[in-house]
Amino acid sequence: MTSRLIKSIATGLGLLGSQASADGSYNGYEAPPYQVEREVGGAEVRLYQPHLIAEVTVKGAQSQALRRGFSELSGYIFGGNTTSASVSMTTPVTQSGDGDIWTVSFTMPREYTRETLPVPNTDTIRFVETTPERQIVLRFSGMAGTAKLANQDATLQAIAAQAGVSLGAGPFYYFYDDPLTLPWNRRNEVAYVVE
Repeated sequence: MTSRLIKSIATGLGLLGSQASADGSYNGYEAPPYQVEREVGGAEVRLYQPHLIAEVTVKGAQSQALRRGFSELSGYIFGGNTTSASVSMTTPVTQSGDGDIWTVSFTMPREYTRETLPVPNTDTIRFVETTPERQIVLRFSGMAGTAKLANQDATLQAIAAQAGVSLGAGPFYYFYDDPLTLPWNRRNEVAYVVE
């Protein structure tokens, strides 16, 4: 009884977020399921299962592109589609790219397939089915501005080099919490595909 109470409190405070996401959810939102294969210098090597994403490519500085991409995708899931249907929100919001071209994506709920998702009102939104993928991921809290993302990216690259982990595509930035979440409670991650 006591251990269940402690686990419930810790989950509510976001202290067990890693386990929750590994189980396919985070703070009540669906998330891509993964299995932690090993820990490497404070990072995790994870095996992600296939999932369906909606993505959009936008131009602009990192933070501006994230806002624009989020706005376009949230418009779609909140009814901006040919049937005006709502699609449940998931987490994390993913961003990848460099310079002024960025891709922002949402994971689609597991109940949908590419064929059963509502059709977007815009042709800028694409649906992609991922394949199983191994990634090395570094988690951090705080405000995820451009400088902090670059710093965490450099830290992850150093961890991977020290451990002899070959990096492929990336970096990918994962943002798990809404903008009103206090900085120290935010879950952010930087990731690379492991070759």
